[in-house]
Amino acid sequence: MTGAPITYPLQKTANLLLFLVVLGLGVQQAVTAPTANVLLIITILSLVLGVTLVIPIGGADMPVVISLLNSYSGIAGSLAGFVIGNMALIISGALVGASGLILTNIMCKAMNRSLANVAFGAFGTGGQVAAVAGAGAVAAPVRSVSAEDAATILAYARKVVIVPGYGLAVAQAQHVVRELADALEKRGVEVKFAIHPVAGRMPGHMNVLLAEADVPYTKLYDLDDINPEFDRTDVAVIVGANDVVNPSARRPDSVIAGMPILDVDKAHTIIFMKRSMRPGFAGIDNELFYNEKTLMLFGDAKDMASELVKAVRHAA
Repeated sequence: MTGAPITYPLQKTANLLLFLVVLGLGVQQAVTAPTANVLLIITILSLVLGVTLVIPIGGADMPVVISLLNSYSGIAGSLAGFVIGNMALIISGALVGASGLILTNIMCKAMNRSLANVAFGAFGTGGQVAAVAGAGAVAAPVRSVSAEDAATILAYARKVVIVPGYGLAVAQAQHVVRELADALEKRGVEVKFAIHPVAGRMPGHMNVLLAEADVPYTKLYDLDDINPEFDRTDVAVIVGANDVVNPSARRPDSVIAGMPILDVDKAHTIIFMKRSMRPGFAGIDNELFYNEKTLMLFGDAKDMASELVKAVRHAA
């Protein structure tokens, strides 16, 4: 299965009817003597309902749904605690359920979307890629750069902002990226890290990874604090991020319209470290790839960052 949502006619109506059937059977079992056959039917229908509720959700909404499902597991555990009279299970389940709901709410706000829109919006269809390209947003060729040339640009910059994303987490490049920041600072370059609320898999994902690499907390800036500084930034280095820097979010016809993004396109030069031209979780092309100020540094984030560190240290 791909990350694109799966939809079919009358899907919401079918899900509603299925939910009402499960609810009705549950009430019937509660007021009458429960039978094994009916309980088995409820279990099977609940499994089917869980699948049909999740498959229409795709793209960038997947992390939100994962958080919501985690909350459901806590609620289910708490309810089971009530059934068997286990206070520890009630409390632990309630904590998991509440934290999952809080996290889900934070992620929805960071994406400027309601939970209902996430659950029923079928966000992230693959057809949007062609639509973006056809709209004329993608008109310029992609410009690639070598690690040596990128290092030269960085070494002679005055201010650099590093934007980490899920690609950094996959490549486990946080330690090497910190080394890159240290090497630049030794040359007198001001280095900051721009953290988007939903970069990675959940809020705080990038903060945790960078803290693990001993990046000082004072160098981490959230979206509201760093965005005004991009127009005064010499180089923005994007390490594995995608949707959170996609300028198409500013267009009302985009599927990520209204989602707050990091304004990296306002930097004087953009170095985009990425394995390929594949779209992010939203399933749409990133207009930033084709920006005349963007230089694509293709490869594994950890390997490319290592090459940048060596080249920066040997720069004249």
